[in-house]
Amino acid sequence: MKPVRLTELIEALEFDSDECVTRVDLQNGCVVRVDRAVISAVEGEDEDALNDLPDWQKPELEIARSIMEDSGERFVDAPDKFDFHEYRQMERFIGAVEDAAAAEQLWRAIKGKGAFRHFKDTASRLGLLNQWYDYRGKAMKEFLRDWAEARKIPIEDDTPTNPKS
Repeated sequence: MKPVRLTELIEALEFDSDECVTRVDLQNGCVVRVDRAVISAVEGEDEDALNDLPDWQKPELEIARSIMEDSGERFVDAPDKFDFHEYRQMERFIGAVEDAAAAEQLWRAIKGKGAFRHFKDTASRLGLLNQWYDYRGKAMKEFLRDWAEARKIPIEDDTPTNPKS
């Protein structure tokens, strides 16, 4: 089993989409993404849809076939945005903010519709946006390391080191 690069796992999590299936390929040590339409076409053996794929999407066809044929030994579901619980991370960040007035504004920002946008707007206005991104980045790395360890998937930490960390 080849190690998977941490940056690939981070990217998969950050760009998680309902339109794609994202798997960790344990054989090749990488993260693969396949459009759900391609998976559906392979599942349904829809030759017309498969023949009509644009050239840029043809490499996905082989990956989709490999995923469909896999018995669970080669491909593992990659963690998704729901596994990471970014809202919970925002709550934890707010709990770590030392300025009580700033924390209160952030708590108000995450209540109701548009919580993520309001949180980022408020954090920006308060000069805390970079701190939030640092906090989120560290939390995401920790989450992914724990995720991989629980599944006995080796990872290679290829993230840039931050001298301030």
